[in-house]
Amino acid sequence: MNILLNGVGRIGKSIVRITNSFENINIVAINELNTNIDNIAYSINYDSTYGRFEDKYIVEEKTIKNSKNHIKILNYSTLTQIDFEKYKIDIVVDASGAKVDINSLKKLPLKKILLTHPNKSADINVIIGVNEEELLNKSHKVISASSCNATALLPILKIIDEYFFIEYGDVSTIHPLLNHQKTLDSGCIGSLDRDVACNFEFGRSSTQNIIPSCTTTIDACSYILPYINEEIISSSSFRVPTPTVGAINVVLTLQKEITKEKLLEVLEKYQSTQTSKIVLNNFEPLVSSDFAQQEYTSIIDHRFTQVKKNKMLKFVLWYDNEWGYASKVVDIIKSLSCHTTI
Repeated sequence: MNILLNGVGRIGKSIVRITNSFENINIVAINELNTNIDNIAYSINYDSTYGRFEDKYIVEEKTIKNSKNHIKILNYSTLTQIDFEKYKIDIVVDASGAKVDINSLKKLPLKKILLTHPNKSADINVIIGVNEEELLNKSHKVISASSCNATALLPILKIIDEYFFIEYGDVSTIHPLLNHQKTLDSGCIGSLDRDVACNFEFGRSSTQNIIPSCTTTIDACSYILPYINEEIISSSSFRVPTPTVGAINVVLTLQKEITKEKLLEVLEKYQSTQTSKIVLNNFEPLVSSDFAQQEYTSIIDHRFTQVKKNKMLKFVLWYDNEWGYASKVVDIIKSLSCHTTI
C-alpha cells in the first residue's frame, strides 16, 4: 500500500510516526507547502509534545529517509497537479486541513482518498468502532475519517443507545489549543472549512485564556449515525492552553433505566471483546497528560460517572486528539490495505 500524505502538520506527523512500525504501509511521498526539506525532517524527528523519534529521518536530495521509508517530498499547491502514476500512489491521505472540492478529488486517478476531517459530501464518513465494516464497499472513493471529537464520542453514544436508548442530552468538549490560534491577542481568525469569515474569540491569546466556541462534533456524528444529531444533543466547546489530550463532558437522558454498575458491565464487556483500541475504562486518579500518546480513543473516566433517578447519565471521556485520532486514521488505512484491490 503506497501512500501519499498531503500535509505533514500535527496529524500528518503522527501518521508518519505510527505507520513506521507497519511493514505493509509505505508513505512514499509527502506533498507539503513547506519547501524546506531539512525543516520537514527536523519537525518529524523532534516534537515538543511526543518527544524524539528514534528512527530519525535524514535528507537526501529531494527525499527524506530512515531505516524503513524513502519519502519523496513534493511541493504542489493542489493534488490535481500531481502525477500519481509516476510515484505509484495507491491512496492519498489528506491531512492538510484545507477545504477540499469533493468532485475534483473523485476525478483523481486513485482508488481511495482519505480525509482527516469530517465532510458531509464524502462518499462515506467512518469511525472505527461505529461503521468500519462499510469500508468493504469498494464504491466509496472519498472517505472521511471524521474528527477527533466524534471519534472519541460516537462509539460510546452508539453503545449507550443500543442498550438504554438516548432521548436527549448535552456535550461539552474541552479541547487543546491548535496551530491556527494566536499566542497573544491579535486579529480575528477565519475558518474556510467552517464557513466562518472572522472568529473574534480565536484571535485572543490561546495561552492566557479558556476560549468558548461552537463545535461541529454532533454534526460530524450525524454524518455517520443520522439519529445522533443536534435535534437531540446540544453541544459547546472550550479551548484550553494545553498541547494535547481533550475531554468531553456528556450528560444524557435515557429512555430505559440505567445504573452505574450496569453501564460498567456493558463497557467492560465491550472493552474485552473489541478488535481495535477504542474503549478503555479508567479508574485511576489521572490528569490529561497521562493520556498523551494513548491509542485508545474513548477513555471513560469512571471517577466521574453518575446516574440520577435511573434515567440521567453523566460521564467524562478522555482522548488524545492528535495521536489517538491519527492511530484510528491508520486503522482505516490498514483496513483499506486488507480489503482494497489496487
